Amino acid sequence: MNKLREKLKDTSLYDAKVKGIHFKNKIGKFGNVLNPNHRHDEAHEKATDEKRSKVAEGHRYESFAPERNGNKIKWYVDGRDYFWAVSMALERATETIYIEDWWLSPELFLRRPAYFNQEWRLDQILKRRAEAGVQIYVIVYKEVSQALTCNSAHTKHALRELCPKGTPGHGNIHVLRHPDHNIFENAGDMTFYWAHHEKFIVIDYALAFIGGLDLCFGRWDLRQHLLADVHPSGVQNEIFPGQDFNNNRIMDFQSVEDWESNELSKTDFGRMPWHDVAMGVIGDCVYDIAEHFVLRWNFIKRDKYKRTEDVDWLVLEGREGENEDLIAVQRPKHPVGQYIQHPLSPLNTKPQGEQGTVKAQVVRSSADWSSGILTEHSIQNAYCEVIENAQHYVYIENQFFITATGEEQSPIHNLIGRAIVNACVRAGKENRKFRVIIMIPAIPGFAGDLRQDAATGTRAIMDYQYKSINRGEHSIMGQIEKAGLDPHSKYFDTQIVAYDRLNKTPALVEQEKKSGIKYQDLQRAEAEEIMGSGIHGLPGETGDKENKVHPISEDARQRIIDKKRQFEEARKDKDAQDPVTSTDSIAEDAMMNGGTVSEEPWAGEPEAEKENFVQEELYIHGKLLIADDRFVICGSSNINDRSQLGIHDSELSIVMEDTNMLESTMDGQPYQAGHHAATLRRQIWREHLGLIEAQPLDADKDPNSKPPNDCPNDIGEGPEFEEVADPLGDKLWGKWTSQATKNTEVYRYLFRADPDNHTLMDGSPLVTNFDEYDGFAPRKQIKQGHLHDPFMPVAEIRKKLDEIRGHIVWMPLDFLKDAEMAEKGLQVNAYTEVRPQF
Repeated sequence: MNKLREKLKDTSLYDAKVKGIHFKNKIGKFGNVLNPNHRHDEAHEKATDEKRSKVAEGHRYESFAPERNGNKIKWYVDGRDYFWAVSMALERATETIYIEDWWLSPELFLRRPAYFNQEWRLDQILKRRAEAGVQIYVIVYKEVSQALTCNSAHTKHALRELCPKGTPGHGNIHVLRHPDHNIFENAGDMTFYWAHHEKFIVIDYALAFIGGLDLCFGRWDLRQHLLADVHPSGVQNEIFPGQDFNNNRIMDFQSVEDWESNELSKTDFGRMPWHDVAMGVIGDCVYDIAEHFVLRWNFIKRDKYKRTEDVDWLVLEGREGENEDLIAVQRPKHPVGQYIQHPLSPLNTKPQGEQGTVKAQVVRSSADWSSGILTEHSIQNAYCEVIENAQHYVYIENQFFITATGEEQSPIHNLIGRAIVNACVRAGKENRKFRVIIMIPAIPGFAGDLRQDAATGTRAIMDYQYKSINRGEHSIMGQIEKAGLDPHSKYFDTQIVAYDRLNKTPALVEQEKKSGIKYQDLQRAEAEEIMGSGIHGLPGETGDKENKVHPISEDARQRIIDKKRQFEEARKDKDAQDPVTSTDSIAEDAMMNGGTVSEEPWAGEPEAEKENFVQEELYIHGKLLIADDRFVICGSSNINDRSQLGIHDSELSIVMEDTNMLESTMDGQPYQAGHHAATLRRQIWREHLGLIEAQPLDADKDPNSKPPNDCPNDIGEGPEFEEVADPLGDKLWGKWTSQATKNTEVYRYLFRADPDNHTLMDGSPLVTNFDEYDGFAPRKQIKQGHLHDPFMPVAEIRKKLDEIRGHIVWMPLDFLKDAEMAEKGLQVNAYTEVRPQF
């Protein structure tokens, strides 16, 4: 009988039998509707679950990954440094590249200005590596297009089309999207609410990047955080082409077919600046990050592509044989696709063992829907333990802050808030100076005026953030006060804001009139020339049913580009100026040695300058915790139930503790700080306080923009480095609070920047309800981000802006405190949980 089976294997009869079996299994997936535990109910599945559980039980935080000594880890603050380092590392790849992102924009420029760095567009780098034989694996979140405009269909199509059939590199770029929203394929596994939120890269099993930065539009930025991108000297100097120029408060990212009707005009509005943090890792933790990717890949293969020939299984060295089930490898009787051993060269040829001085551990939020495993929430475990054990301070930067102090705050269930209360109360009982400093955006980055119905979800998020922080007896500050302590001595909330000037000069306006072309048309023409596929898709691209793509003809494309020629012909003087050091931006004036606004030249009537001053919330997107200048947690995880519970969004973070000590001080006393944690905090605080110089676009000579194997961080030693050395020192804290107060007052006076408490002379808050909000910031008369009083003398405006240093301002904790921010009867989690994060 066995001989007969062998003879039949290469026949059409055998193929028909296999197809029949596959079809039967496909139909059988409908049975999963009645059995949500279908991945964990068979004997071999239970055995795998038990094996994974035992592994996690033996690790700190109950993580799948152990603590690893001897890692070399480098921090990156803001997008310029991170993307430059990524561009270098990707270009050097020789074997494999893993990328996992919530959103990936193939047309993203990793170096700026874009026009002069077209070879450093992400898709062009990946194309070169694929042509060189590198195997590239990409996993992106497949969005629900009615809720988000990431357009992962374009991502997949654009990357796959980089190396067409018959050209070098064909078949070397592999892209998977998950979860599937096809009811006929995954009837029992439909996931509409939760997202894959990880942001990491693994290159050749030798280097990894992990943090809060997706390889997508809107993330690239400099530490001075430009708002302006208007260039009378020539549109080739644009820093943020196409949809990379964005302001979520005014208009969210648009899907490609809506480009023309929804583009944000650079001459009318500033962009939303972006603050973020990420890590570069060399050492044993790289394997753990790679293992998470391989698990995700194989799970998607099993869940969505089990019967797809061109999607292979990944087999991982160290997880072979009886342990390959840990990474979701399956070997069905009739397998489809190959089993590819990774890494492609032996693991012992990779950087292992003592590469540096940082002890680190990878932690995650992951569960059945996202990875096919039992729920793991080791990120929440790590946050809670690090906070509760902190002795001096906890510093957090995060995009969201929704947490609970106990069951009374249900339906919020993560207990990071309780950990903060416990740490503060314990310090109070021990009569120990202790601070918790939280930096979050005052308004979540969703489009719409807070007073509009469309902002219901945004208000609901803000409402529960306030309830987490200070509103009600079960809030963090309420619980600290209940313990008999002054919460204002332990807990502090701040945010960051930036200003700039749109360089819409009289000469530019005259050029618009002479050419008949608006600068906004020029924006489109420049983007069309250097990143057209990111605007309207590629020829032959179909997209998802809900996310149509409308490629344009070559004639139409050339007509758009021709507008740029017409505009340039009307220019009197064309010059390639540095958009950072020129008058195209004045953002550097808030930084050290950046000059003053009062001294900035303006090419036009003085009073006309007033129309061009703008401010905007500096969006904190990083997911960072630093404790005691010793511990750091960095990754993709926000502080909310979506990120922390494990059963919702999938996340990946890393916990770090440097064994290399730095002589420092804590509350005036000698202190042994961890070099990695202390230098990262000092770098960030110097940026927020304006105690560091602005950055140029070119990062070639900056050590902080290089991969970790090239050189360590340049920590910027000097007087300013020492000025921020003691996080509990009275002098530094006085500077932190006084500068936050001064900046807040100036932004209030000039812009009526909202949200704001706007306290009266007697200390009572003014903007406590929507009527007072309308009086404080009447949006109908004032464009978003522009000056409140058009009659204020320009000399006074310039003088007041001179007072701003850095970007720090106070979080308005009493804003709309008497208003019904969320709709009555609304289950808050309906918005705070279901509303997508990014």
